[in-house]
Amino acid sequence: MDSEVGIRRQWVNCTSRRRRNGSVIVACGAERNGSMRASSGSSSSSFLSQSHNYAILKHQMEVAAKSEDYEEAARIRDSLKCFEEDVPVLRLRRLLKEAIADERFKDAATYRDELKEIAPHSLLKCSSDATTSGIRVEVRSAYIEGRSKPSEERYFFAYRIRITNNSNRPVQLLRRHWIITDANGKTENIWGIGVVGEQPAILPRTSYEYSSTCPLKTQNGRMEGDFEMAHIDRAGSRPFSVAIAPFSLSLLGDDDGQTI
Repeated sequence: MDSEVGIRRQWVNCTSRRRRNGSVIVACGAERNGSMRASSGSSSSSFLSQSHNYAILKHQMEVAAKSEDYEEAARIRDSLKCFEEDVPVLRLRRLLKEAIADERFKDAATYRDELKEIAPHSLLKCSSDATTSGIRVEVRSAYIEGRSKPSEERYFFAYRIRITNNSNRPVQLLRRHWIITDANGKTENIWGIGVVGEQPAILPRTSYEYSSTCPLKTQNGRMEGDFEMAHIDRAGSRPFSVAIAPFSLSLLGDDDGQTI
């Protein structure tokens, strides 16, 4: 994700404070005894705006925490809680997480079913892990605020892939196949030679990693696919398919605090 936090936007009922490094941290407060509240609306554009603001705040909190500005991180964390109360998807995700942690599984099932009704995409993690014939493929995705333009329905996501050869034979990645689905259900199949301009050979007990990006016209979607590989220790080896398990492309991200 972009490490810069100097983000300027038109925010409703929000305050900003300039830090010593010149960046701007923005926070929205909930209305309690006359104090401010993050604005909410029933329209999809209002939800989009709130979701985008939430994603920015979440990124700013991560940056503040990494720079050990814990006072700033705590203030932004409180602002995030306000958004979670105003946006149903965020509130249900929080309640689901808390119910699972407290082993209230009946409540968790209720929250999960409600999420399925209003935002099924939110149940898919921004990561996946699958192993086929000893080849493990791990993926993690993240929203790129700096390259996205919600007003133009343009959202960019980065994803990082680690391929680990846990078999006893060397393999080569020959081709890739992606199935990309946006929030409107539009699906696109993409085939290509290798990855990022390479057809890497992966020896036993070693890994290969690369990063790439995916643009969408909606604020969330999903990706899955497969790699075509072949063993290279024996002439005439037949290619085989290695699964890439489904993972989410989400403006809101996951709640685990991990980045790529």
